[in-house]
Amino acid sequence: MTSPNGFFQKMVNLESRSFSLQIQKFENGYFVSVTESSNKIGSMVISLAAGPTPITTTIIPSRSEALFLKLIAEQISTRIKGIALVSTFIQKPLESETAKALMSEIMEMIDNE
Repeated sequence: MTSPNGFFQKMVNLESRSFSLQIQKFENGYFVSVTESSNKIGSMVISLAAGPTPITTTIIPSRSEALFLKLIAEQISTRIKGIALVSTFIQKPLESETAKALMSEIMEMIDNE
């Protein structure tokens, strides 16, 4: 679902798990939130496309989804040549296929905005 203020939200069901994807667009980047069951701020990474490789920093460390967070943030920042702030609150570790599907959904939402 898209709104005129640059806020996108979508529910995704994968492997009997339900994820809420929320994306807020800004002039110079995106804030992306991926949550499971509860709508909470969780682990957080920020990435800035500054040259050939993005600069990425962990704000709130993740116990299990550090690579997932980093990949999403870097892919978004590189694609838009801006800033990507990504937060995840996930109940249990993601299977690789679930992580790929979530990443595809997020990138599709950004591309179709």
